[in-house]
Amino acid sequence: MDTLPLPDDGTAAAPPTPDELRELYSLMAAVRRLDASAVAWQRQGVIPGYAPELGQEAAQVGSGYAVDTSRDFVFPTYREMGVARAMGVDMVEYMSTHKATWHGGLHDPKTSRLAPIQAVVAGSVLHAVGWAHGQTLDGSDAVAMTYLGDGASSQGDVHEAMNFAAVMKAPVVFFVQNNGWAISVPTERQVAGGSVAARGAGYGIPALQVDGNDVLAVLEATRRAFAHCRSGKGPVIIEAMTYRRGPHSTSDDPGRYRSLDEERDGAGEDPLRRFRQQLLSAGLADEAFFARAEASAAAEAEMVREGLEALGPRPGSEMFDLVFQETTPALESQSASWREESEHV
Repeated sequence: MDTLPLPDDGTAAAPPTPDELRELYSLMAAVRRLDASAVAWQRQGVIPGYAPELGQEAAQVGSGYAVDTSRDFVFPTYREMGVARAMGVDMVEYMSTHKATWHGGLHDPKTSRLAPIQAVVAGSVLHAVGWAHGQTLDGSDAVAMTYLGDGASSQGDVHEAMNFAAVMKAPVVFFVQNNGWAISVPTERQVAGGSVAARGAGYGIPALQVDGNDVLAVLEATRRAFAHCRSGKGPVIIEAMTYRRGPHSTSDDPGRYRSLDEERDGAGEDPLRRFRQQLLSAGLADEAFFARAEASAAAEAEMVREGLEALGPRPGSEMFDLVFQETTPALESQSASWREESEHV
């Protein structure tokens, strides 16, 4: 489905150049390698937990690549490493969140334009709408993009966020990664009607459902959505249909709720293999290019691992410093108790 009007003022984005196409593939290759490495790091004790995104590289890189980091702002969940990488966020700083540092990561949201990882299911959509509404009050043409899954779409926060955004014409893109599973529950058992994008009609929000395994289709859809929001016409819903090829998290066992045959049948064509074939068919890349992309991805993953292992523990006192803008008596009391028990002050 596609209810998003086409631009009629000549503002449609130009198709990606050959260099951009090759960059998109390199980004996807880097994300694939880093994602697999992060799972291994969790097993090795380098990080305590991680939410894999195998199979969702096209949805994440294609959407993240469309962001204008000079003005827009992205509000992720806990599974948007590929978005962060496409936006140019330092991966050691981003992955430090998964190392469980006290303050939730080292990357600076203000400069990177990526909000901290949100572990509360659907929590990021409310933050995005609030920020986007602030841009309309300031007269800015900046756009917020918030990520959620098909499972999160069943939360009440999503209804509140979409309703408010539609009423106030907030410039926010709701990017739904429908990966087929709400942890162990398939989409058809928890999304009434089978489509999150279809709900847009109830809010008066234009929406489109896109092949989430096609990086170019995702990029085009996201650019269209941003142009719509930037022109003052309000929010857009994008539902990228993809598939979570691995577990929900490193503590999940997908074998308890689906078979390997079901996983293979449901996953469809691999997004990297698909885009690789497109580039080969168009004569825009050769085997030497793909070899370089893989080598670069492997080197980057090793660099990130070294950076993570070099990180020391954060001062425990930070958990009290970064709660409120102005401290409270209760927080001061807790801080004093912690210092007495932990630092013997």
